[in-house]
Amino acid sequence: MAELKNQHCSICGGNKATLREEEAEIPHFGRIFILSVECSDCGYRKSDIEPAEKKEPCKYTFEINSDDDLNVKVVKSGDATVKIPHVITMEPGPASSGYITNVEGLIERVKKIIEASVEGEDDASLRKKAKNQVKKLGKVLVGREKLKLIIEDPTGHSAIISDKAVKGKL
Repeated sequence: MAELKNQHCSICGGNKATLREEEAEIPHFGRIFILSVECSDCGYRKSDIEPAEKKEPCKYTFEINSDDDLNVKVVKSGDATVKIPHVITMEPGPASSGYITNVEGLIERVKKIIEASVEGEDDASLRKKAKNQVKKLGKVLVGREKLKLIIEDPTGHSAIISDKAVKGKL
């Protein structure tokens, strides 16, 4: 792993940022570079995944039906769109980053995004809708509800690593 310490932090302006780059091989996916920056002064952290190889655009569909499905690995590139039908569509933006997690971790991220989106919201109907979405995701996490997860990636660098995942063209 390559590491550069005492670098300039673009958030606080201090010189306590550590930059890291690591190469990894992910089964069913290929070689990637994991890039991260962490500032010990202000606590800023960001990581991203960069592919080492060019791939075809792809779409993964995965049905979450059991507790075991929550442990399935997910690789999401910074260019991927995550869709949970009837709950949310998360489009990549300029600050979008890639990550490796499992289905449970992805659902937890989605819950936090929904909760943050209505923080301080005056519209009661939007708050209620968000509360119901978070409740639905919570039921999935405890096995009381099923859910479909879709990842669409124009760069082809995302994956749901399971025999149950259906991979198609985008």
